Amino acid sequence: MKNPCRSERNDFGPDPFTLNVERAAMQNQNFRTAVWTGCNLQMTLMSIPPCGEIGCEIHPDTDQFIRIEQGYALVKMGECKCDLNFRQNLCGGDVVFVPAGTWHNIINIGQRCLKVSSVYAPPNHPWGTVHHTKADAEKGEYAQE
Repeated sequence: MKNPCRSERNDFGPDPFTLNVERAAMQNQNFRTAVWTGCNLQMTLMSIPPCGEIGCEIHPDTDQFIRIEQGYALVKMGECKCDLNFRQNLCGGDVVFVPAGTWHNIINIGQRCLKVSSVYAPPNHPWGTVHHTKADAEKGEYAQE
């Protein structure tokens, strides 16, 4: 799971680890960075540009906890991709609980980059995942730093 050839580590799981999540989220410039991946849990940080979005997605077997660290967002959720009938505006400090099997999207409605932390249970991305851009994430490219 770990890549021993990497000189710099961005994913500190599954070792014991502490983190100031808000500070780390503010410093993160990547669309998605896995910071801790264990056997049953994973934390990622995201930076979404103004007018950008995570993209409509579903995790059939994974619950997700999303916290807005900075910025303004619109969350949309629903049982069907074509009918995201749950909508809520969010700001820094707000959280979203996404049950497994729920379609969801987070849209940046602010003027600055939206900084987000996200916890998946179980993990949703390979250990050490870094997506520099949304396009990288959509291609499924896992850049190792």
